[in-house]
Amino acid sequence: MKFTLSWLKEHLDTTAGLDEIVDKLTMIGLEVESVENPAKQLAAFTIAYVVSAEQHPNADRLRVCMVDTGSGAPVQVVCGAPNARAGIKSVFSPPGTYIPGKGITLSVGNIRGQESRGMLCSEAELELSNDHDGIMELPADAPVGQSYAAWAGLDDPVIDVAVTPNRPDALGVEGIARDLAAAGLGTLIGEDVPMVAGVFPAPVKVKFDFGDTPPLCQAFALRLVRGVKNGPSPEWLQKRLRSVGLRPINALVDITNFLTYDRNRPLHVFDAGKVKGDLTVRRARAGETLLALDGRTYALDETMCVIADEKGVESLAGIMGGEESGSSEATTDVLVEAALWEPINIAQTGRKLGINSDARYRNERGIDPAFNLPGLELATRMILDLCGGSPSEIFLAGEPPVTRTIIDFPVTEIRRLAGIDPAIAEVEGILDRLGYECRTDRAHGRIAATVPTWRPDVTMKADLVEEVVRIIGVDQIPPTPLPRLPGVAHPVLTPIQMRTRRARRALAARGMVEAVTWSFIPREAAKAFGGGQPELALANPIAADMSDMRPSLLPGLIAAAQRNADRGFADLALFEVGQIYAGDKPAEQTTSAAGLRRGTAGVNGAGRHWSAKAGPVSVFDAKSDALALLETLGVSTDKLQIVAEGPAWYHPGRSGTIRQGPKTIIGTFGEIHPSVLETLDASGPLAGFEITLEALPVPRAKATKTKPPLTLSDLQPVRRDFAFVLDRAIEAAKVLKAAAGADKKLISDVSVFDLFESDSLGAGKKSLAIEVVLQPAGKTLTDEEIDAVSKKVVAEVVKSTGGTLRS
Repeated sequence: MKFTLSWLKEHLDTTAGLDEIVDKLTMIGLEVESVENPAKQLAAFTIAYVVSAEQHPNADRLRVCMVDTGSGAPVQVVCGAPNARAGIKSVFSPPGTYIPGKGITLSVGNIRGQESRGMLCSEAELELSNDHDGIMELPADAPVGQSYAAWAGLDDPVIDVAVTPNRPDALGVEGIARDLAAAGLGTLIGEDVPMVAGVFPAPVKVKFDFGDTPPLCQAFALRLVRGVKNGPSPEWLQKRLRSVGLRPINALVDITNFLTYDRNRPLHVFDAGKVKGDLTVRRARAGETLLALDGRTYALDETMCVIADEKGVESLAGIMGGEESGSSEATTDVLVEAALWEPINIAQTGRKLGINSDARYRNERGIDPAFNLPGLELATRMILDLCGGSPSEIFLAGEPPVTRTIIDFPVTEIRRLAGIDPAIAEVEGILDRLGYECRTDRAHGRIAATVPTWRPDVTMKADLVEEVVRIIGVDQIPPTPLPRLPGVAHPVLTPIQMRTRRARRALAARGMVEAVTWSFIPREAAKAFGGGQPELALANPIAADMSDMRPSLLPGLIAAAQRNADRGFADLALFEVGQIYAGDKPAEQTTSAAGLRRGTAGVNGAGRHWSAKAGPVSVFDAKSDALALLETLGVSTDKLQIVAEGPAWYHPGRSGTIRQGPKTIIGTFGEIHPSVLETLDASGPLAGFEITLEALPVPRAKATKTKPPLTLSDLQPVRRDFAFVLDRAIEAAKVLKAAAGADKKLISDVSVFDLFESDSLGAGKKSLAIEVVLQPAGKTLTDEEIDAVSKKVVAEVVKSTGGTLRS
């Protein structure tokens, strides 16, 4: 919500300065987002008088001007404007001034042999308009030496406040002034809206035609003004609209836009000469379209409310008017409409059609029903003052639903909920200044407060507490320390919250950079990663490529990696911890930790180095990341099963699935499938992993008894190597598990150290070499004992895999 300081002071009688007003607005719940003060940008520009303008001796189109700046002797300025001449007053900028329209800072220049100590400016150079054909010419009475911004009235700061959805009253300058007055920053300038007597009956009637469906309009007031002279609105009105970012169009339209911001009363004007017959407020019909004032044609349906005449739809109710019946400078008879629409329907229609207008923004939040007719009267008065004409009587369809809520408010609620204890007289005064009608029972400390019609959000005692506290100031609430509970504090974070934090630390420690990506991804990307179900499609996506909830974190990471690669950062490692969605049920939303490596960003480093050539990332980098993360999260990786082949979005033969038991899938890893990269318009190599944090086993409670100290054997371990000829389909994990189970007391570790595949071993065969470490505890092992364990290892592997010991 934007407004200028002078606009505010038309509703608020105050001596407060800009800084005090800005601070108070934020303290009462109207957070100031920005303050634009044009006077600061134009502070160095002053009014000057051109004493003389002589032809430049070395340039046909330049003039050497002597300029009286009001601060001493005239200065010389070289000017190329065609209207530069002696005797005019213009805007001067001295050396050192920043010229906003050109983006330069002036310095003393030498132009074709003539010194120039400043500049005479055009409107375009001050960003006041697009006029750059000549320097500005000011009236003869403009005071030389005075600040141009102050003289031209450009020293009016523009304040932009953030208005929460529950405060429609603060979408008008009058509503903001009311809050500031209640906070003690002045007095509200309230004026009753005078009625404008109609001089003839309303010739155009309005009817509601909603059939058996719920009505979408509560009240519709209409008035005809004949004989208007439409044209440009006066300078003060145009200036006010421009200050808040609106483009002046003509007087009739500008009046409606002004009242939208001034009183939060959206209105619409129809050119009566373009309206055929009476108006009907109804639901749109299938197949109907509307060419709106924004120049776009919208397809309508039965869920939308429209205003129609005998020809068809003339306006999209409460959102935007139609081009065909819009007013122009040729308009002589105008219909002025003020209505109360169904807020939810306005919001739904606006979202469906993608229209964001000031009218929609206000109508979907609710309009003061008691100001419906006064708003029309105020618009009529402005039209008569600026455009002339004669008004008809008002035709009213429906009835504004003016209901008044009365809240029995015990003042002690303020202390109970907010910790402050203001006097009942102070509370009564605050509510009265905010527009509440109060009947006070001082003996019992209660106030019967009648809620004003412009505050639909106030319905209960707690709302009144909030009203009083924000006006007094939240900074007046005394800090109160929370009591310390007896005993040892229990953990605050849930297991999943702790896993999330640990996962972020662990992956960052591995040199990966955290990314935060959208939860919405394109439909094709969702399908490529097992998603794309209808229940996961967004009803109202913010963009076409954000249509579905993500089934995996990897699509977002792949897109982020590609954006970095497109900008020259091809070797990188990213991770993300966030929500993924397998369905629309709460149980189908889980927390995932995923990582992705690209190019040569493997676990051993990235990029070129003189000592060794960096290879592309592979499935083993992703596997290493996944297992390291699980170790950090307290999962014993030696008890997990790693199964070859992951989901379809990984490369077949270069991926795997991590399981705990036959049914519980903890995560997956692998190189991204080329077809998936093509779908996502990305290039590789890419290797990633994804772990579902909810699938991890909950750690057991630690035993309270003291653990025995760690005992290490002082005997030398014995290492034995074995090579087995196996079918290529046999997994290494199966061999390791069989060998480790041969003697669990003596065998402390089993690992793979060589893999050889060749037709010399036989068709479809491979050789897998493992190292088995025997750790004696009580005595040194004899050769016979070592041979016995070796035979057990061979027997277990042969039995489990069907392989043979390679000779």
